[in-house]
Amino acid sequence: MPHTPAEAFPLIAAIDLGSNSFHMVLAKADHGEIRILERLGDKVQLAAGIDEQRQLSEDAMQRGLACLRMFAQRMAGMPEGAVRIVGTNALREARNRSDFIRRAEDILGHPVEVISGREEARLIYLGVSHSMPDAPGRRLVADIGGGSTEFIIGQSFESLQRESLQMGCVSYTQRYFRDGKITPARYAQAYTAARLELMGIEHSLRRLGWQEAVGASGTIRAVCLAIKAGGRGNGEVNAEGLAWLKRRLFKLGESERIDIEGVKPDRRAIFPAGLAILEAIFDAFELEQMSHSEGALREGVLYDLLGRHHREDVRERTLSALMERYHVDLEQAARVEARAVEALAQVADSWDLDDEWHRDLLVWGARVHEIGLDIAHYHYHKHGAYLIEHSDLPGFSRQDQLMLALLVRGHRRNIPKDRFAEFGKEGIKLMRLCVVLRFAILFHHIRGTQAMPQVRLHANDQALDVRFPDGWLEANPLTRADFDQEAEWLKRIDFHLSVR
Repeated sequence: MPHTPAEAFPLIAAIDLGSNSFHMVLAKADHGEIRILERLGDKVQLAAGIDEQRQLSEDAMQRGLACLRMFAQRMAGMPEGAVRIVGTNALREARNRSDFIRRAEDILGHPVEVISGREEARLIYLGVSHSMPDAPGRRLVADIGGGSTEFIIGQSFESLQRESLQMGCVSYTQRYFRDGKITPARYAQAYTAARLELMGIEHSLRRLGWQEAVGASGTIRAVCLAIKAGGRGNGEVNAEGLAWLKRRLFKLGESERIDIEGVKPDRRAIFPAGLAILEAIFDAFELEQMSHSEGALREGVLYDLLGRHHREDVRERTLSALMERYHVDLEQAARVEARAVEALAQVADSWDLDDEWHRDLLVWGARVHEIGLDIAHYHYHKHGAYLIEHSDLPGFSRQDQLMLALLVRGHRRNIPKDRFAEFGKEGIKLMRLCVVLRFAILFHHIRGTQAMPQVRLHANDQALDVRFPDGWLEANPLTRADFDQEAEWLKRIDFHLSVR
């Protein structure tokens, strides 16, 4: 199915469902660049509503949904493909995120993707790199969010290493500054916790090295503004400014009393935790200064959306790298992909598989269905599914990965019907895609050593009819046996396959 160019949409939008704030940017794509038209946002503090059982409270959900109703009014009528919505650490952590996501999608009319920490890091770097002058050498980018902090080393527009740590200004506020009291002992606890988190990545980032350090998002912006207002810098973070700000906080003693230029009232409560994390970053990486970028996650989402429409899709590079790493038979993958796409065209209308994501998912499944063979032949479909589900796959949302892993898991032998049911209404379509993929793989079981005929497919509800040219199956008993066995496997999911 052809992609619609981003320039064809009057507007494009990105929504970032962060742990501290929800943000929306509205933009126009113009000759490969993004022109921001409007920014909306609200301090929802979703992470503050997650309890010890990792359940998101109803109050926190309602704060988020109220913000999304405001966004929905502004983006009313925007078509599919013009909007991308990503959820970050709070939604990664919440066990009941599906409840919130369902309600959010009802309000917004567009799908919500929960992205991994490293995928968040990749998108942050994309936003930063497009918002700053291209400089020679590598840059270290840090983004302190509400629930996690991302680190990226990149060069030009390409991220080279991406990390995500479980520390953020909201979660650390809940842990160390819940009652708003600011003492040297509490600050030291937050600082030490951050240093311990950083120990796991310090060595690998230092080994790669960088020429400049850049900070993104609200915490680092607020620190930059406060240091500048205090006459300790020119809009950057520096060690002297951090020490001065820390002394100011100790003197004030309570977050409610923070009256520092650059720190907005709605950021006062989480400012001490953010400062402790930032000081730990400076000390861990021995930074002298850090500049600030206006671009971050949501701008990165917009540029990633634009790249997808221009066929510069990072997911294509990700899959190519995966196929290379696990020594996929490229010719067989291409044969299966071509046959799967051809089969999909014949059954799409009958099986309601005409959305773009249906074709994308089927193509991805065809390309990587054999990656598990590099582990072992026995149960290789299960090995492949595990690799896809648990690998960092730049460009893929968590939902993308789970669905792709399930296609690979179900591409041969027994189909795990219960796993498909976990996807609700989409699970039926996903199972039909799995049947199409299985057909294409079975059709090319002989792996290109024989010319295969054209076949006609007819689908309805829980049935698929495959028609070979007259006499062909009788002359090719191995293919007949393969499809007879397949019919038995599909019976187990109440699916009827007829081949003639």
